[in-house]
Amino acid sequence: MKQKNVDISVIICSYNRAKYILDALKSLSEQSLPKSTFEVIVVDNNSTDATATVCSEYMKENTGLNAFYITETQQGSSFARNTGAKKARGQILVFMDDDAVAKEDFLEKIVSFFDKHPEAGGLGGRIIPLYIPYEPKWMSHFVSSLVGNFNYSHQLTTFSEDKYPLESNMAVKKSDFDTIGGFNENLPGVKGTLRIGGEGKDFFFRLKKLGKPIFYDPSVQVQHVIETSKLTREYMYRVASGIGRGERVRIRGKGKIGFVLKMTEYLFKLGASFTLGLLYLLQGKPAKSLPIIQFRIDAIKGFIGF
Repeated sequence: MKQKNVDISVIICSYNRAKYILDALKSLSEQSLPKSTFEVIVVDNNSTDATATVCSEYMKENTGLNAFYITETQQGSSFARNTGAKKARGQILVFMDDDAVAKEDFLEKIVSFFDKHPEAGGLGGRIIPLYIPYEPKWMSHFVSSLVGNFNYSHQLTTFSEDKYPLESNMAVKKSDFDTIGGFNENLPGVKGTLRIGGEGKDFFFRLKKLGKPIFYDPSVQVQHVIETSKLTREYMYRVASGIGRGERVRIRGKGKIGFVLKMTEYLFKLGASFTLGLLYLLQGKPAKSLPIIQFRIDAIKGFIGF
């Protein structure tokens, strides 16, 4: 029997998040939107922990939730997201992380948005960091974006030309996703200990070329779990350098001029980071100063292939 189509397909790519993926699934099971109108696709990207067992047991016990567990052995979030999208039956694709918790009206808000804005190419929402056990004293607004904090606007608006949603809370029409060929697999995201980021930026910049606006709605919310103990110097370097590494891949076709322009931009941002660091020092918050500067140094290192 042919499976009935649904309005929304929620795609969760997972890698060793057995500890938190259950909360993600529960939050989707408790949505205000009728369960018959959406499906959940978990794409396991080579997890070595109990992710498979946790998902399997939850799905067996909660048959009312249209949830499926599949695998993608090519390492990288872009591969996993594309695999999930190929399996999806929904007209709208929603991507969220395996350590995220969706607000109960998350999906209802997304459906309502696309009903009211058929011209939209995509949608991004608010990502609220949930630090466990607490936010580190060195964390600032300028560094928190590295761990997923995202609050573009306090009201519904379109993204400016150079801004875009984060992949951990984004929605797009499947037809548009297919038109641009999904995520660029040359920007796989996390691949083992290496990160080549910018896959979301690349995706939405290509989507914008279709001439469709990308919106931000702050009422479309997820909480993103962040274990403070994992925010080591090594981890922060991997994320920040991954941004630069991804930009290097993204501008390959633009030649030397593209490289020089991007390097100029990065050096300007580095200079601005020293100014921000100084302001935090003057405010009596020295712990917040160095991470801002280090973020920009690490991004440059990734960009030049250091």
